[in-house]
Amino acid sequence: MTGFFHETAFYGSDDDFLAHVVPFLENGLRAGEPSVVACGEWNTSLVRGALGRDTAVLYLSGADQYSRPSEAISQYRALFREHTEAGSRQMRVVGDVPHPGVGVRWDWWARYEAAVNQVYAEFPVWGLCPYDTRTTPPEVLADVTRTHPNVATAPGTHEVNPGYREGVPGSAQVPDLLERRSPLVELVDPTACAVREAVGSVIDRLSLGADEAHDVVYASSEIVTNGLTHGAAPVRFRLWADEKRVVVSVTDQGSGPSDPLAGLVPTTETLSAGLGLWILHRTCDYVSMGRDTDGFTVRVSVGGQT
Repeated sequence: MTGFFHETAFYGSDDDFLAHVVPFLENGLRAGEPSVVACGEWNTSLVRGALGRDTAVLYLSGADQYSRPSEAISQYRALFREHTEAGSRQMRVVGDVPHPGVGVRWDWWARYEAAVNQVYAEFPVWGLCPYDTRTTPPEVLADVTRTHPNVATAPGTHEVNPGYREGVPGSAQVPDLLERRSPLVELVDPTACAVREAVGSVIDRLSLGADEAHDVVYASSEIVTNGLTHGAAPVRFRLWADEKRVVVSVTDQGSGPSDPLAGLVPTTETLSAGLGLWILHRTCDYVSMGRDTDGFTVRVSVGGQT
């Protein structure tokens, strides 16, 4: 195999899941291909029970592997590079990508599913992303169809997906629950210094750790700077918080980054918004970017769960 073969499969029962995944892995093992499972605890237990515990499958914690899209990309690229440089001609990976059905915000994972078609393209990897139709919302299944060039319509079948579309799905901006309250800070066209001072005065009253407090101040300053530098006025900054979590949104009237991979992959380009966005994606608990009726909005959450 040359390049990344990105495939999805939809299943509605545990037996359906195993019917897709077990032959996929067994064929890889027979061919001597490094095979990886990065699933949730239940699906991992199903696979272990079907394959037995004395196989050469590498099991990764799905929660750790998919903590953040940028982290998943970084870890997978390192793993793929290691095996490719060691002489592997193909790898196989089964991964449970998080979604709202398991309590995780989706839009940055939708961007991930689109981005990996490009960021893994240099590696000879067959990636199977199974989605449980019992728990996956319809709008997520629609994005999954759009982002996977290949689909297993039945166990053992591997077809070109007619529903695949290049580019990032236009997932709707979903305001955080904290945004139902009045913002604690609201500024228009502020300087980065003014933002840091305003944010600092708020988070001093919260139960955030030192690292989380630093992340909030950095994120706020970085997003406003990007809006002022690369966006279009007015730039509106807002902050909401409870005792343990902070949500920041920055809206400007520009079109946003032209690079669909912005924030998901590392960059050394300091003249664009890419470097700062990548740092945000590695430090914040949630990042969303996109246009809504108000303009282009970057939204981040730090601390606790979203």
